Amino acid sequence: MEILQVNHLSKHYKTKTAVNNVQFSLPSEKCIALIGPNGAGKTTILRILAGLLKPSEGTVSFQGLDANADIRPYIGYLPQYPVFHGWMTAREFLMYSGQLAFLSKSETTKRADEVFDQVGITKEARDERINRFSGGMKQRLGIAQAIIHSPKMLILDEPVSSLDPIGRREVLTLMEKLKQEMTILFSTHILGDAEEVSDELLLLHNGDIVESGAMEHLRAKYQTTKIELGFESNLETYQQQLDSFPEVTNSHIDRNLLHVTTTDIAKTRSNILQLAANKNWPLTTFSISRATLEDMFMKVVNQ
Repeated sequence: MEILQVNHLSKHYKTKTAVNNVQFSLPSEKCIALIGPNGAGKTTILRILAGLLKPSEGTVSFQGLDANADIRPYIGYLPQYPVFHGWMTAREFLMYSGQLAFLSKSETTKRADEVFDQVGITKEARDERINRFSGGMKQRLGIAQAIIHSPKMLILDEPVSSLDPIGRREVLTLMEKLKQEMTILFSTHILGDAEEVSDELLLLHNGDIVESGAMEHLRAKYQTTKIELGFESNLETYQQQLDSFPEVTNSHIDRNLLHVTTTDIAKTRSNILQLAANKNWPLTTFSISRATLEDMFMKVVNQ
């Protein structure tokens, strides 16, 4: 079931088109990653959906509402660089946010503790001043304010790009939990994050959606298979021999490993192992891995 539809959405500035005739739909209770390089138009799209920018053309239709209706009561939004009043405590900030979302004081008080539990802010931390929070804790609080009013959809703009590894892991784990309750649309240029938590992808390049769909579908459509090989020495010698295989489409050496891309994994594997046995190759590593989302994205944008 679709929760949101975007039709022919564009945003023009005087000398630039930031978003160009974009169309996509979002399913309910899924995590969708809007991925693309910096400057691709990700933030512009999210700000339009959040009601902070007006599109030049096109419509946004939310579940059961007229096109371009005000959908802010049904969404939560966290910008890439959230700003907090550092002198406030986390509880004061969440009470403030709840009442801005037109919850009563009693409703906000009840929801605040529920949301604190949901995002993993401890009872001790709830009454600490925000300026003492780590980056990961601030992101948790930012997500808490975005869901205080129980939205149907959560919009996150680059939610982990500025965090250290621990904070990043905490927020990604939280997103995994939240997608069981609501639709999540988040932007990122870190493809590993998209691959880890998202169910569907929107690939954005120069303001255009160049590909979209479920992760499994896109993997099947674009990914080739790679074999990683390690030798005691002279990787270039073995690379030349493997490049002669007709099914090998590409090879390169990186971090003392020979990476081989093939259109026929079974045939290439058999040939490599047979050569290694017959010629006594000093093979130290042999592993088969699927091409990454980065490989797929580069293939799509370079078409």
